[in-house]
Amino acid sequence: MKLGELPIIQAPMAGGPSTSQLTAAVARAGGFGFLAAGYLSPARLRAQISATRALSSFPFGVNIFCPSTPADLGIVGRFARVIQPVSDRLGVALGEPRWEDDAFDDKLEIVAAEQVSWVSFTFGCPSPSTIDRLHRANCRVAVTVTSPAEARFAEGAGTDLLVVQGTEAGGHQGSFLDLAPNVRPLLSLLDELRESTRIPLVASGGIMAGAQVAEVLNKGAVGAQLGTIFLCCPEAGTSATYRRALLEGTYPDTVITRAFSGRYARGLANEFALSYGEVAPEAYPEIHLLTRPLRVAAAEAGDPSVPNLWAGQGWRGARSASAGAIVRRIATELVSTS
Repeated sequence: MKLGELPIIQAPMAGGPSTSQLTAAVARAGGFGFLAAGYLSPARLRAQISATRALSSFPFGVNIFCPSTPADLGIVGRFARVIQPVSDRLGVALGEPRWEDDAFDDKLEIVAAEQVSWVSFTFGCPSPSTIDRLHRANCRVAVTVTSPAEARFAEGAGTDLLVVQGTEAGGHQGSFLDLAPNVRPLLSLLDELRESTRIPLVASGGIMAGAQVAEVLNKGAVGAQLGTIFLCCPEAGTSATYRRALLEGTYPDTVITRAFSGRYARGLANEFALSYGEVAPEAYPEIHLLTRPLRVAAAEAGDPSVPNLWAGQGWRGARSASAGAIVRRIATELVSTS
């Protein structure tokens, strides 16, 4: 099963980096791009789909967040008191912690009506009836998994593709059956799933070069999903503060933390991640909404100590080259490796 001409897939990166320009540029270079629907209003999602089609005639996908379970607001309130000094320092009020489903049903309606080529899901697996509905709309379905148990669950629901996410991946971990930190290396997880499922696999996690793409293809994957490598492209919507932290190596390591959103995610180990990762509760999207004003204000002020700076373990390979140049370079490396 091929998504694009090349086995190179641009990961959806919600919260700013994902743009129509990035998705279209990857597609024009022979890869396959995903728009991130996360945090977008339905109207903005529809506009981004239209803009992507105006920029490229190639197919692309849309990634949707599955709704989580509402959290205990008492626990969230205690965390709010812990991070209040950051709010005071920045002079910005904390956000309102509440549960929301990120307009899940409306976004499903849009991708079905628009007959998007692929619809991928993170933070959960849609019901068999939802997958059937997308199939009837000529959409194929992918589910992000981090364990064999999640892979079996998604296969049973009728998904067409599994996005296998190793611990090396930047951004949110897509776990949904076990919300403990995912520490499974990508290659070993691919080995496990190749033996236990007939569903095609896409590998995701720390992939930054053609040799790594070749490695996961040799492990049985049909493609490699890359995110961090595209963060500093001119087509990406990554903030200037975020770009600078990556390109200048402001923080030497990455860390898995739920300080920013209440869900585990890998990013650069800045002060906020290290100070509050151990005390942040499991509460998504409540913690995400609580901390969002702080992260936005700090990024706008050029302060990298507070925003989430999602990055995979290969983040040092990020460059400010165009998305097309990156796809072509990886493709060339892949050919020379084969």
